[in-house]
Amino acid sequence: MRGTAQLSSHESPVTSHEIARGIDALTGNLERVVVGKRTELERAVAVLLAGGHLLLQDVPGVGKTVLARAMARSIGGTFKRVQATPDLLPSDITGGMVYDAGRGTLRFIPGPVFANVVLADELNRATPRTQAAFLEAMGEAQVSVEGTAYPLPHPFFLIATLNPVEHHGTYPLPEGQLDRFLASMSLGYPRLDDEVEVIARQQLTHPLDSLQPVVTPADVLTWQREVRAARVDRSLMSYAVEIVAATRTHPEVVLGASPRASVGLVRLAQAWALRDGREFVLPDDVKRLAPYVLAHRLMVRSRTVSAAALVEDILSGTPVPVFST
Repeated sequence: MRGTAQLSSHESPVTSHEIARGIDALTGNLERVVVGKRTELERAVAVLLAGGHLLLQDVPGVGKTVLARAMARSIGGTFKRVQATPDLLPSDITGGMVYDAGRGTLRFIPGPVFANVVLADELNRATPRTQAAFLEAMGEAQVSVEGTAYPLPHPFFLIATLNPVEHHGTYPLPEGQLDRFLASMSLGYPRLDDEVEVIARQQLTHPLDSLQPVVTPADVLTWQREVRAARVDRSLMSYAVEIVAATRTHPEVVLGASPRASVGLVRLAQAWALRDGREFVLPDDVKRLAPYVLAHRLMVRSRTVSAAALVEDILSGTPVPVFST
């Protein structure tokens, strides 16, 4: 059941298998516009279900914006795009107070961050002050203006993009901001036959134009609650913590991952379990997802060694727990 099942918010899934079918429908719907990237789409959906935010580090033109738009349409949610530039102001993101001449008072006008899915395109082109405007939104699902906190829509999913090749006129994201992204990944170039399929599908119209919702925001919120209910054996919690702690003592790492990374790794593993129709997390879930949760958080000593390679090294040296489900 891929990309075709419409789930009603009045008929919320009640079993892990029903939720897995709904997640499969959502992922299949995304595949209609992002061709040949099933595994990457599954990860993006898992980040959404875990209640996190996604960093896409990729070259231009591989479908990052299309993915964000397709995600919003597939869940029947609202979408806003912020194009980061050096002259972008924090209020251009959060919104601000304006004078209402009719009432003679100030009122708050929400900015583009008030949407279910927000795309911050080339976030590292914004100044650090403007980048920081996303911090409260990412951590607390709200923004504060003039001392008043305004809640964001639920669900709230931020997808930010970075161009890893072009660095002229950019401002590196600080470690504190990188730490707030649950996962980072790359879509990468499509295979040749998939690229031909992309051309074929866009001959007359873009498939995004006809994309319809297959779930609702209420369904997503239900799934996010179910993710937290997935069973995690204490030995698996220890396994995740041991992996994260090893990044802090590795000789090639200057700055390791935080406790927030430990929480995020377990939460994403819970989402992956739900995607598989399971109510419990396996060691393979943690091991599979660790590179995407940890690599972007690490500050490494040498440019000749990638953070992802260091995470794989840590995984190979960390004993995997054995337990009965």
